[in-house]
Amino acid sequence: MTAQKKTKAKSDQAVGAAKETVGRMVGNERLTAEGRAQRAKGDGRQSVEKAKDAFRR
Repeated sequence: MTAQKKTKAKSDQAVGAAKETVGRMVGNERLTAEGRAQRAKGDGRQSVEKAKDAFRR
Protein backbone atom coordinates (compact mmCIF):
# COMPACT_ATOMS: atom_id res chain seq x y z
CA MET A 1 0.00 0.00 0.00
CA THR A 2 1.46 3.32 -0.93
CA ALA A 3 1.98 5.64 1.98
CA GLN A 4 -0.22 8.35 0.47
CA LYS A 5 -3.20 6.05 -0.07
CA LYS A 6 -2.77 4.48 3.36
CA THR A 7 -2.76 7.94 4.95
CA LYS A 8 -5.89 8.96 3.03
CA ALA A 9 -7.72 5.80 4.12
CA LYS A 10 -6.79 6.34 7.77
CA SER A 11 -7.74 10.01 7.51
CA ASP A 12 -11.18 9.15 6.12
CA GLN A 13 -11.69 6.64 8.91
CA ALA A 14 -10.70 9.09 11.65
CA VAL A 15 -12.65 12.06 10.30
CA GLY A 16 -15.69 9.86 9.69
CA ALA A 17 -15.60 8.50 13.23
CA ALA A 18 -15.29 12.03 14.62
CA LYS A 19 -18.23 13.30 12.54
CA GLU A 20 -20.33 10.34 13.59
CA THR A 21 -19.55 10.90 17.28
CA VAL A 22 -20.25 14.64 17.13
CA GLY A 23 -23.46 14.00 15.22
CA ARG A 24 -24.65 11.62 17.92
CA MET A 25 -23.72 14.05 20.69
CA VAL A 26 -25.67 16.95 19.22
CA GLY A 27 -28.49 14.80 17.85
CA ASN A 28 -27.80 15.61 14.21
CA GLU A 29 -28.74 12.54 12.17
CA ARG A 30 -27.37 14.00 8.93
CA LEU A 31 -23.91 14.51 10.42
CA THR A 32 -24.00 11.03 11.93
CA ALA A 33 -24.85 9.47 8.57
CA GLU A 34 -22.21 11.56 6.82
CA GLY A 35 -19.59 10.36 9.29
CA ARG A 36 -20.66 6.75 8.93
CA ALA A 37 -20.40 7.02 5.14
CA GLN A 38 -16.96 8.63 5.26
CA ARG A 39 -15.68 5.97 7.67
CA ALA A 40 -17.00 3.25 5.37
CA LYS A 41 -15.26 4.92 2.44
CA GLY A 42 -11.97 4.78 4.35
CA ASP A 43 -12.56 1.14 5.26
CA GLY A 44 -13.19 0.33 1.61
CA ARG A 45 -10.03 2.08 0.46
CA GLN A 46 -7.99 0.22 3.03
CA SER A 47 -9.46 -3.12 1.97
CA VAL A 48 -8.69 -2.49 -1.69
CA GLU A 49 -5.11 -1.53 -0.96
CA LYS A 50 -4.59 -4.54 1.31
CA ALA A 51 -5.89 -6.82 -1.45
CA LYS A 52 -3.47 -5.22 -3.91
CA ASP A 53 -0.61 -5.79 -1.48
CA ALA A 54 -1.57 -9.43 -1.07
CA PHE A 55 -1.39 -10.05 -4.81
CA ARG A 56 1.95 -8.27 -5.14
CA ARG A 57 3.64 -10.72 -2.79
